[in-house]
Amino acid sequence: MTTRIAVLALLCLGLAAVPAWAQNWSYDNGPINGNVDAWYINFGNIVSDTFVAGGPLVNGFSLGVETIFSNDIVTSLDWSITSGENGGTTFGAGTASGANLTDKYISSNQFGFVISEVTVSGLNVPTTSGTTYWLNLQSAQTATGDPVAWDENSGVGCMSDGCPSKASQNLVGTIPSESFTISGSGSGTTPEPSSILLLSSGILGLAGLMRRKLF
Repeated sequence: MTTRIAVLALLCLGLAAVPAWAQNWSYDNGPINGNVDAWYINFGNIVSDTFVAGGPLVNGFSLGVETIFSNDIVTSLDWSITSGENGGTTFGAGTASGANLTDKYISSNQFGFVISEVTVSGLNVPTTSGTTYWLNLQSAQTATGDPVAWDENSGVGCMSDGCPSKASQNLVGTIPSESFTISGSGSGTTPEPSSILLLSSGILGLAGLMRRKLF
């Protein structure tokens, strides 16, 4: 009986000390379509889509793109995360390239365009959970210098709160939303030192109790 009580007490201590190991979160505006439309994100064109943050940090994002030829690999991409439609407060901005950018071929569509998934990683943009932000993309570059377009999916199949995304293009205005996923971390909080101390002291105390019972 004493052993059962000790195990139960240890479980309660663990739950008390856990509120909150950091977790990952994501905003998913739906899968790549590749057969509807796409909006240029180079040659002066800027496309913006909203997302709702699920935690305090954005670590990266991925999107569907359409290019003309299979060797049109995206080598760099300018991005920003703002409070407004390509404007307002800027929370993070930069140029993704090198090890922080990958371009994965998927297929060719019925119109002969090449469909790929571009992933940007290594970001550390502060956000507030439940707040809506804008992801703005522009100045995409390929080795061939050809056009790059962000795949439109109108948010069909989106899996997150706040989707489908609102979207706009700097020369046109409001447009249907695009295929993309935002990845982030920190939906919980890091355990406080006092919680860790509570768990450690509880384990030591229960270990002593078990030792006295056994011996």
